[in-house]
Amino acid sequence: MANDHIGAAGEGVNMGAWRRQLASVAALAAAVLLIALVILVAASNRERDAALTRERHSYDVMVLARTLDASMARSEAALGRFVIDGNKDTGSLYYDEWRRAGRLLERLTRISRPNPEQAPLVDELNQLYIQRGKELAAPATRAYFHQGWPALSTFNDAGKTPTRARIAALMERIVANERAILGERSDTAVASAARSNFLAALLSATGILLVLSAGVLGWTTIRAVAERRLARRDADAEAERAWALEQAVADRTRELSEANERLRQEAIERAAAEAQLRQVQKMEAVGQLTGGIAHDFNNMLAVVVGGLDLARRRLSHEAQEIGRHIDNAMEGANRAAALTRRLLSFARAEPLMPKGIDPATLIAGMSDLLDRTLGERITVETRIEDQPWQVWCDPHQLENALLNLAVNARDAMEGEGTLRFATSNVLLADGQIGEAPAGDYVCIAVTDNGCGMTPNVVERAFEPFFTTKPVGKGTGLGLSQIFGFARQSEGEVTIRSAPGKGTTVSLYLPRFTHAMEAGRPPSSPAAHAPATIEDRAGAVVLVVEDDARVRVSTVNALEELGYAPLPCAGGEEAIALLAARDDVRLIVTDVVMPGMTGPEMVARIAPTHPRLAVLYVTGYAGDAGSAQEFTDHDVLRKPFTIAALEQAVAGALARAPRRTDEAA
Repeated sequence: MANDHIGAAGEGVNMGAWRRQLASVAALAAAVLLIALVILVAASNRERDAALTRERHSYDVMVLARTLDASMARSEAALGRFVIDGNKDTGSLYYDEWRRAGRLLERLTRISRPNPEQAPLVDELNQLYIQRGKELAAPATRAYFHQGWPALSTFNDAGKTPTRARIAALMERIVANERAILGERSDTAVASAARSNFLAALLSATGILLVLSAGVLGWTTIRAVAERRLARRDADAEAERAWALEQAVADRTRELSEANERLRQEAIERAAAEAQLRQVQKMEAVGQLTGGIAHDFNNMLAVVVGGLDLARRRLSHEAQEIGRHIDNAMEGANRAAALTRRLLSFARAEPLMPKGIDPATLIAGMSDLLDRTLGERITVETRIEDQPWQVWCDPHQLENALLNLAVNARDAMEGEGTLRFATSNVLLADGQIGEAPAGDYVCIAVTDNGCGMTPNVVERAFEPFFTTKPVGKGTGLGLSQIFGFARQSEGEVTIRSAPGKGTTVSLYLPRFTHAMEAGRPPSSPAAHAPATIEDRAGAVVLVVEDDARVRVSTVNALEELGYAPLPCAGGEEAIALLAARDDVRLIVTDVVMPGMTGPEMVARIAPTHPRLAVLYVTGYAGDAGSAQEFTDHDVLRKPFTIAALEQAVAGALARAPRRTDEAA
């Protein structure tokens, strides 16, 4: 029995030793497995982080390329506006955007250099950027020196070069390449994250297995208990690390979501900016179109009005029916002339004659005209600033603009309501109201309590030929004419309206300062005393007009008035004729002519013929120069009647200094 007990004890000891060895082997295997899992998890995390970094790099390249393309587009758009309006602030915007594009290109070059596929494309893009800068420098320089048509022609030539298209193609290739790389990197990042999650789950399972194993083997020895405690502590540490890794993944995911949101917001802002730019370009293009149409239309009207007026003057014993038809034709031509003046006002090409005026006095002087126009059921109220500033603008155009606003208000109120005129002195910051530069302005607000306008109507209110009135009740040029007058006067106009709450149209006009007197344009020909019969009889008048029909009509009218006209088709021919003759008393010249404009021709002959009288005849001043170039000379607008021509010629002759030989 004893031997049996000893054998059993030895067998129990051997069994215990076997179990301890088995526990040690199991613990060692578990430790090796745990270490291997920790190493694999760490490597997987590093691989995932690297994949996320490469993915973010691709996003940076794509965003930078799109931002560079947008900056170059804004720069060229600003240059286009600078070529058209000659505003140096617009030129500065073009220069700043182009430099910003250069900085973006440098950054794109730097971050794309490690990619052997993208590096050659970015190098070519750098060369095209330099080449495109040289192409745009020529129109920018001409626009800076106010060379209107040459600058516009050079800019048009620059727009036809293949450089911009090649730049756009390179941008698309760079983005497409990076998008392809982004797809691969995104797949790699997803795979790395999945592998990391799997290893983390496996690590958690191993920790649980170790805890269970330690619980089962803990009763064998204190060492086993200690090992179990150590394993539990290691498992807890690995769990904490797994939690930290999960938090890191959540943080990276949040960062990517925020980056995507920023990209979406930038895309929305860019779309809004592009829509605004398209609207401005549309309005500028319509202005150029209306100015060109008005120019040709005025030439035709000059022939019609001149011929009809000449025929009417020669009617003596013809039937009364002929005279009535001629009167009807004259009325139609005059209405067409009024239409072209509205087109020119919108196109900002109508020659203005600004001076310092008190808006309160002008509004008070319109009271009788407003009462007759609006009727008795509309009450007119005025609210004037206590110490109102004077404004610098054409008083006739301002009166016409206020009358147009009053008529629109009358129609909106259906002939009954309250119309309020208010003036206020305001100080505007740069860009606070439309395109008005910073400075002092006088705000003239016209408010009615009519039906109001919807936001869509307000947005299109200044477009030419847009009207909500029934057919035959309006041309749609009233507000567009006011828009052109305000912009040409270096001011701004705004509309505030809502359905059922009335409308307020505010004109912001620059404050008058005495420094503006130096650039005052010429006064109307009607302000001069008429020439004497001796001045008219046989006086030689040089007629410079590129349109043959207008030239013939003007020559016939001057002959009818008793002058001796000499026709010329252009500036060079006129200069040559003046060099051969010294009996010319007056030059009647068109403003916009091919080759040499009227102001350019007058500037060339001024040193050799200082006493020669000049009368400008224009239907579209357009790109021929500013009002300062007409200073000290009279301006007659096309179309004109013989009576208007007679008065203008007489005034120009009376204004010119008498030559010494004539005085003798």
